[in-house]
Amino acid sequence: MFCGILFLSIAATLINLSVAGVADNRVDSYSSQNDGSCTLPDALLQEIRGYQPIVNKIVDKIVNGEFSGRTWDSLAELVDTFGARVAGSEQLEKAIDYVVEKMQADGLENVHTENATVPHWVRGYESAELVKPFRKVLPLLGLGSSVGTPRGGIIAEVLAVESFKEFEAIPPEQVRGKIVVFCPAWEGYGRTVVYRSQAASVASRKGAVAALVRSITPFSIGSPHTGQQHYQDDVKKIPVACITVEDAQMLLRKYRRGESMEIHLEMEDRQMEPVVSRNTIGELVGTMVSNTSVVIVSGHLDSWDVGVGAMDDGGGALISWKALTYLKAMGLRPRRTIRAILWTGEEEGLYGGAAYKEAHKAQEVKEFNFFFESDIGTFEPKGLDFVGNADAECIFREIVKLMAPLNATEFATPTDGGPDISHWTTRGFPGASLLNKNEKYFWFHHSAGDTMAVEDLKNLDKCAALWAAAAYVVADLSISMPKDVHP
Repeated sequence: MFCGILFLSIAATLINLSVAGVADNRVDSYSSQNDGSCTLPDALLQEIRGYQPIVNKIVDKIVNGEFSGRTWDSLAELVDTFGARVAGSEQLEKAIDYVVEKMQADGLENVHTENATVPHWVRGYESAELVKPFRKVLPLLGLGSSVGTPRGGIIAEVLAVESFKEFEAIPPEQVRGKIVVFCPAWEGYGRTVVYRSQAASVASRKGAVAALVRSITPFSIGSPHTGQQHYQDDVKKIPVACITVEDAQMLLRKYRRGESMEIHLEMEDRQMEPVVSRNTIGELVGTMVSNTSVVIVSGHLDSWDVGVGAMDDGGGALISWKALTYLKAMGLRPRRTIRAILWTGEEEGLYGGAAYKEAHKAQEVKEFNFFFESDIGTFEPKGLDFVGNADAECIFREIVKLMAPLNATEFATPTDGGPDISHWTTRGFPGASLLNKNEKYFWFHHSAGDTMAVEDLKNLDKCAALWAAAAYVVADLSISMPKDVHP
């Protein structure tokens, strides 16, 4: 099946390149095999391998040369100047203005913003205290879109469970009027985060007055972690917050011993009217005369309102912006345009990506060649995740091999390639995300610990070098990346 589709794809690609004034008579066929191996023509293999000197130059300049340390310095200046950048806030919009000004100063082209409507949730005064059988302050963080309590808060009896399955077995009359504490075991972020997003609705259906959730992290030193939650349409909205791992486990143990407990919970959080924010965009324009095939590099500029969003996702945003800055300074201009997009409103539900998809949907098949997104930390890079069809995978595997100077040649195949770019990669566009040594990422994620102390200067240089090198090669190849796009 791939060979027939691929023949048409390559034919169209060659016609497009010819129209653009880029001759390419070297590639006539390539395909993946049933055993997972790839067959690429020698000419294409040699073309890809021929980029090794350029990759070496990019790595040396960013990691060891004149650009060493600059990415860390720029990130530190951003977060030190604006702090947290939650959607709807003045800090985020000022940070966007700042990045636009700095991108222009870096000499990037077509620097502009594109509007995206985002939620505006405001955290107010928050307090939780165990008042029976003894008094203990419970550090907490309200979850995004949570409603507040009545003035003065609520005092209610505690019901604690480990899982939704355990909660299902409890009749509504035993839940009504209580604060439900969910203390799930850590089973990885993807499996455990459902408690953060669904706890309020699950508890409300049985008449609970509030829900408290174990922070979604594998490790804790008494710090709560926030994040977005979503009320189902047919439930009463109740206050919901995350508490520390230690406190959630303590409450669960006490409940299972049959102890009676009461918590005083007060939250002044509120949902405001949506506001217009902006995606922030800059380009390194390609050399093709008719340039309609764009490579996207991206991360999100917004953050939660605790910490300063250095890790989530200041680092990803900065390496996307600075990759273009460094390539331009080195005089490296690829055939295709590389476009940096710093998304807005990611934390509340990928609003920046959704708005950009809608604005560009009429020409998206022609416009987009490949997507990169960094939103899982910028620790020491190991390689690149990839999502796309088998033929694009064959090409990208060879590109990843070029990253040997960074010791970053690992290759993996996740489901969507990254949060915001999933608007495209789940529909057949090829993409990649940063694969890095982020075993401690969720230690700091959505907490007060997300600061510059988490970012290592040299590792950030390596991530920027990997981003710049991989994007340059994809953008400069004589062929476009194959894609099988569906609505």
